[in-house]
Amino acid sequence: MDAIDRNILRTLEHDGRISNINLASQVGLSASASLRRVQELERTGYIKGYRAVLDRSRMGGEITVFVMVGLSAHLSKDARSFEATMEAAEEVRECHNITGSVEYLLRVEVESLERYKRFHADTLGTLPQVASITSHISLGSSKDMRA
Repeated sequence: MDAIDRNILRTLEHDGRISNINLASQVGLSASASLRRVQELERTGYIKGYRAVLDRSRMGGEITVFVMVGLSAHLSKDARSFEATMEAAEEVRECHNITGSVEYLLRVEVESLERYKRFHADTLGTLPQVASITSHISLGSSKDMRA
């Protein structure tokens, strides 16, 4: 990993649809050298994939809730069970195992407060390993670099 590779990664993170010719020009390489480097960054796992950034507000996902979840037990089986349930829940866009006073931080996107209430009660509220749930509703995001 050198400065050119880091520059390629920064450029692709900002614009994953940039053409190889434009990428090469921006990082100071020939098109073939740029392509070889990108392919190597993909092969070695520095680039995990490419995706479209969707406008969730246009699709009915207007409310973002950050949810802190504390587990009642700290056994591996409890964590795995919780993570499997979050993986299957379409409302959960991200699930992070964190340090601190709780074990998990979720980013949940729903179309309404009623829909979040149902997720809270019918999904989180039914899991025996969940001891605490703290919800924080986002009022807006001044910076969001997720792709």
